[in-house]
Amino acid sequence: MSPEEYTPAKIFTVEEANARLPLVRAIVGDLIKLATELSDRRERLDQLSRSRTGESSEVYQAEVEQVELELEKDSERLSEYLRELLELGVEPKSAMAGLVDFPAMIDGKLAYLCWKYDEPEVLYWHDLEAGFAGRQSLTADSVASPDHSDGLFDA
Repeated sequence: MSPEEYTPAKIFTVEEANARLPLVRAIVGDLIKLATELSDRRERLDQLSRSRTGESSEVYQAEVEQVELELEKDSERLSEYLRELLELGVEPKSAMAGLVDFPAMIDGKLAYLCWKYDEPEVLYWHDLEAGFAGRQSLTADSVASPDHSDGLFDA
């Protein structure tokens, strides 16, 4: 989808994004933990598959089935966390890194306020296509007051 076709569920100001952070932080914390567990389980399943080498023991099969069941349940929980963030208008970008974006208007254009789990508040923004590598610091000079139409958060 091109930036011209993109329509976010919500447009945030820095203040609105920061006000949502306690809830977003809690969900993202759970998301990071679960994504890490999922990664570990997938790795364990891969190890089991590689080490099998023709054996068909019941113990092995029981462990594989248990890991697969846990993977399925955790994948469903992961989807629920992602859905919760999307319902808040927040766009998850990396579960493992705890990276989310808040759609915003910056200099009259759609962009993202960018937040990472270990950051105390929303401190960065980037263009729609720039991604994490293109983050720029939110400074007092870059944030216009709400009553200016040429500023960071035109509504």
